[in-house]
Amino acid sequence: MNIKKNISILGSTGSIGTQCLEIVDDNDDLNVVALSAGSNVTLLCEQAVKYKPEIVCIYDDSKVTDVKDKLKDTDIKVVSGMDGLIEIATVESADVVLTSVVGMIGIKPTIAAINAGKDIALANKETLVCAGHIIMPLARKKGVKILPVDSEHSAIFQSLNGESNEKIDKILLTASGGPFRGYTREQMKNVTLADALNHPNWSMGKKITIDSSTMVNKGLEVMEARWLFDVSIDDIEVVIQPQSLIHSMVQYVDGAIIAQLGTPDMRLPIQYALFYPERRFLKGDRVDFKTLKSITFDTPDLDNFKGLYLALAAARRGGNIPTAFNAANELAVSKFLNEEIKYLEIVDLIEYVMNNIEFIDNPDVDQILDTEKKAYELINEKLDNNRK
Repeated sequence: MNIKKNISILGSTGSIGTQCLEIVDDNDDLNVVALSAGSNVTLLCEQAVKYKPEIVCIYDDSKVTDVKDKLKDTDIKVVSGMDGLIEIATVESADVVLTSVVGMIGIKPTIAAINAGKDIALANKETLVCAGHIIMPLARKKGVKILPVDSEHSAIFQSLNGESNEKIDKILLTASGGPFRGYTREQMKNVTLADALNHPNWSMGKKITIDSSTMVNKGLEVMEARWLFDVSIDDIEVVIQPQSLIHSMVQYVDGAIIAQLGTPDMRLPIQYALFYPERRFLKGDRVDFKTLKSITFDTPDLDNFKGLYLALAAARRGGNIPTAFNAANELAVSKFLNEEIKYLEIVDLIEYVMNNIEFIDNPDVDQILDTEKKAYELINEKLDNNRK
């Protein structure tokens, strides 16, 4: 008889969170002890009734009364805000905390979970992009596993099984190239929101879909990989692989390359992180090599997709510049999703913030969050001036 593994899910109503719950449905030795959502009261409450966690958090404080009302006939504790997220992340019964919230709000709960001795299934890349220099040493100190959930980082993690990090020659981080692969900036001038949300291979949340189209997401993944696998930025090479069948590769010092392949299905890396080192059956499509005609490769276009170029520049500069990059992108994407700015302005605003933010060499958490605030101020001031 399998011992139940208790999981806490930060971001249970998003794409990663809902797919995680599909895995829970198919594995009776997974038990949900905590759930959180940003503002989706209806779905959070439906999940709470179904999975019966000890505690739920609605991040939007203004909606906590609504959640309490909907769950009044249960004994589920309801909390809210950042304090609530931290309580979800540190709930005593949890063995693994899946961090799949979007944005920098994931940093403090992740640090709290590590301090509480919880293993982390990490789907919130901003945590390492902005605070990798804090998170990874802390995880080592506390003896906590950081288990990657991003498909590319999970592929690298799997390709490293049984090998030594010291024998890595380079990491080959694959990218589909997104819906505008091959486009020039001139061709992207009139890209619409609908165009940018139409990813050719993956079904993801809106923010990450936009990030994939600008190649900003791949830049964030490079920064995340640098911390996860303790390699330099120059030892990570981005490779365009349009079919999204090779999820990433590791090249070793003897020239051997180990790759992880599979159909584009985020449930695989989620499940692998939850059960590591065990592999479980996962229903779904399989790669059919009898019908697969080709797998193609290309180099990334750093001139037309400046999001990746700027990410690499931010990573090399270090300090609080990756935070500035990430924060500028978060706000710019939000404004694009609200159709307040044009598509190419996303990357232009990131560059503007990187060039104008005050540099901090080794930021603590407060300085990281202050950098986010200042990045937002720079963007809002610039856009206000543009309207005058």
